[in-house]
Amino acid sequence: MFFTSPSKGKLTLQETFADIIAFVREHPKEKYKLIIGTDSQTHHDKETTFVAAIIIHRVGKGGRYYFYREQRRFLESLRQRIFFEASLSLDVAGRFSALLAENGYAQLDVEIHLDVGEAGDTKELIREVVGMVIGSGFDARIKPDSYGASKVADKYTK
Repeated sequence: MFFTSPSKGKLTLQETFADIIAFVREHPKEKYKLIIGTDSQTHHDKETTFVAAIIIHRVGKGGRYYFYREQRRFLESLRQRIFFEASLSLDVAGRFSALLAENGYAQLDVEIHLDVGEAGDTKELIREVVGMVIGSGFDARIKPDSYGASKVADKYTK
């Protein structure tokens, strides 16, 4: 699994983790959130692009982000796409949480940003995907508070 940093290019999972920790170490007394969100876009009824974004947010003082992109066969069902998005976010969050715990950063807040909201076709899925995230031990955010999915990841699905 490779992530892309707009400023550093292609990075492995370990390199991405090291860059995030270096960012935190620059100002260790600040408050940080590790945000993971996934969005998808279908293309010509042939394939679906999924993008998982990792954002390290120094609260009130900026942040950095990284993204992972993969192509999958066309998923016609919105429900399938939303659940795959949530699963991809949980996979990345699980990998990062393990690295955080192994390296003494287990206290870092991890949020999963879901591309669902009260307005639109995804409102019937909110309870299920939020329950899936909370049941996995992470905080969940939905639109309009889920900018990790609806802004950062969305930017790279096109």
